[in-house]
Amino acid sequence: MRSTGTYVTTTTLSEAVQAFVPHALPPRAPSLAPESFADLNRAAELALARLSGVSGLVPSVDWLLYSAVRKEALLTSQIEGTQATLVDLFDEEAGLAVRNTDDVEEVANYLRAFRLVRDNLADPKGLPIGIRLLCDAHRLLLDGARGAAKQPGELRKSQNWIGGTRPGNAVFVPPPAERVAPLLADLERFIHHEAPTLPPLVRIALVHVQFETIHPFLDGNGRIGRLLIAALLESWGLLPQPLMYLSGYLKQHQAEYYRRLARVRPAGDWEGWLAFFLEGVTEAAQQAERGVVALASLVTADRRRLLESPKAGPASYRLFEMLPLMPRFTIERVRQQLQTSFPTATAAVKVLEELGIVAEITGQKTNRNFSYQRYIALLTD
Repeated sequence: MRSTGTYVTTTTLSEAVQAFVPHALPPRAPSLAPESFADLNRAAELALARLSGVSGLVPSVDWLLYSAVRKEALLTSQIEGTQATLVDLFDEEAGLAVRNTDDVEEVANYLRAFRLVRDNLADPKGLPIGIRLLCDAHRLLLDGARGAAKQPGELRKSQNWIGGTRPGNAVFVPPPAERVAPLLADLERFIHHEAPTLPPLVRIALVHVQFETIHPFLDGNGRIGRLLIAALLESWGLLPQPLMYLSGYLKQHQAEYYRRLARVRPAGDWEGWLAFFLEGVTEAAQQAERGVVALASLVTADRRRLLESPKAGPASYRLFEMLPLMPRFTIERVRQQLQTSFPTATAAVKVLEELGIVAEITGQKTNRNFSYQRYIALLTD
């Protein structure tokens, strides 16, 4: 059996518990055998390459990013118990009334955190992936009432635990607080190693487990750990844009996800985790590819109907191209986005409504809200 760490005795809430301190990556004694992951890694890399290729089917990659990033934000939050839906998120962005305002805020916070990380990685002068950037992302993630008491943006200063009602009956006790910073420094060195011997996807899989094992924050560790996956996929060139929402696969197989993470710690079963992770990447990339093809087909068909309409004009054309970035909207929002008059915005919406491209969803004569329903149905299928 491979040793993945050691246990140290620590006292928290007046209880002595055994906290787990992981060894630095990569796994050793024995090291990972290439034959244990080579075929699965090749299949996953191919699926990601195909996904990158089909992104050219739509006129603007921003359309794909808008939906993919929001699905990832929603699904990673749902793993942690958030009850918000994709429609809730679209409504909030449209300025419409939403239920579950606290849940929607949590998803919106993830979007802000992920945008911060992407902006830094795209900027030659930005922060690299490391403790400082993750702390900055964590500060945004926990912004608001729910996270105010959870030391947003700071590494934890006290012992935490996973599962159970107290440290003594916990399922897992992460490293003591004083070990967190050195362990993260080791993880940084692994991420930025100039001559890695393992494929990028395998390294990403290892990084995720190590981060979750360290559990460096009082709250938000799962979401930051999954954000780290998405950031590394893009930073290491496996995807040109974050077009894949792996959290969908992890949520669908949530019990197995947690079981595979847990089996690495005492049993050293890195191979089992790698198989689960790489199969997940393949499945998630294939699902995203099917989604791109379906979106491209829908938009192409709707655009053809619009171009064939004698009532269509510049304003309705421009509005149509905005729909994948604002699938729920009011006429006032259209007026602002088109920078035009209210009557012109109203006329543009009416053209799309009469063609059956968008639908009014309130049934009211005033204060009407509109939806690109078939597009939303594709995303929520």
